[in-house]
Amino acid sequence: MVDVVTFDADGCAAATAAAAAVAESAEGESVLTAAAIGADEVAGALGGLSPQGRHAADLAADALHRALSAAASSGERLAEAPAGGERVLVAMSGGVDSAVAALLERERGADAVAVTLKLWADRYNDGAKSCCSPEAVIGARALAHGMGIPHLTLDLEEAFRSQVVGEFVRGYASGRTPNPCVICNGDLRIDAMLALADRLGASRLATGHYARVVDDGEGPLLAAASDGAKDQTYMLSALRPATLGRLRFPLADLTKPRVRELAAAAELPVASKSESQDLCFLAGEGKRSFLERHAGLGTRPGDVVDADGAVLGSHPGFHNFTVGQRRGLGVGGGDPLYVLGTDADENRVVVGAREDLARNRVRVRDAQLRRPGDRVDRVKLRYRSRPIDCAVRAPAGRHEELWLELAEPAYGVAPGQTACLMDGSTVVGHATIAS
Repeated sequence: MVDVVTFDADGCAAATAAAAAVAESAEGESVLTAAAIGADEVAGALGGLSPQGRHAADLAADALHRALSAAASSGERLAEAPAGGERVLVAMSGGVDSAVAALLERERGADAVAVTLKLWADRYNDGAKSCCSPEAVIGARALAHGMGIPHLTLDLEEAFRSQVVGEFVRGYASGRTPNPCVICNGDLRIDAMLALADRLGASRLATGHYARVVDDGEGPLLAAASDGAKDQTYMLSALRPATLGRLRFPLADLTKPRVRELAAAAELPVASKSESQDLCFLAGEGKRSFLERHAGLGTRPGDVVDADGAVLGSHPGFHNFTVGQRRGLGVGGGDPLYVLGTDADENRVVVGAREDLARNRVRVRDAQLRRPGDRVDRVKLRYRSRPIDCAVRAPAGRHEELWLELAEPAYGVAPGQTACLMDGSTVVGHATIAS
């Protein structure tokens, strides 16, 4: 319950009036009622505003939602479960997938509440291209309110900077190619949103991921979505069974074109919105610039060598290269060359022929088998790669190190990437590729 609302406005008469309208509208109401108040409601309470005055309504509504964000991040109980029906928290990024997920949850009769994560704010980024920037929060809030759904913001920026971006930077500094999305989903954001769901009396968390949850008789497991072109199980492979048991993936049986059709039919303004292709903290900024600012990994000339150590050329820094890379080596003439590995200590890039990349055995670390190793019959070694038949000889549980025996050679196996261990289309484990 929002017991007492006070405000301090310093500005024009419209700003003071808008702040007063927000205070009057929210005071004495439930958190979820207050979370449904947006700039339109503020302007309506004031009988309409001029274009100049509308900015005051935006500011007042944003101030309210900053206060609600502090409450959402506080760990306090915010609402009780509804007496009848089901409440579901929906992760909304401001894109079409999460919007349609919310639409479908509401259509099936759930009491939907939207949450957007604030994970990253950086003046060097393009916030409009990120799914978790302050700009994304504002866009997702407007979208949720336009759908008649209350909206909350969960601020995880400090944890994200430490756990996810920190590991990304450390990985590249040591010559690995980390996968921050797997870390973020498995260790941070999904569980944080489920904790908020508990505080809101919501039984489940729904997201716009293309994936599904199945039960093989031993508990919930992640499984591939119907649309193989959009399947996101690789990025979700580190989710724990207890987490999976509380997730809903409304898009599991849909294709992307169908999702856009549903959004257009519902007149959602994001029906044709393009997808972000960058990591959220790299949006609008290249990886080189980011690593230079955050890890001091700037231009650092070094040698490009072959497997025998013979110098073939030079490079601007080992951190700009990953295993399997062909372009940008700066070594012309002869047969095509590929990066076989990088040496962070010596600042060297080792190159060779494509056949030198072939691996029939892959060593992994920090492996988690949700089921016995004899259930594993395939592995995905990169997000967009096809699964390769493989075998694992180990019992269920956590293993510091394992070897994956591949039925055919894999090329470009990059240390730091995730190995998604599968039984057919079902994820039964995950690990990190070792050097």
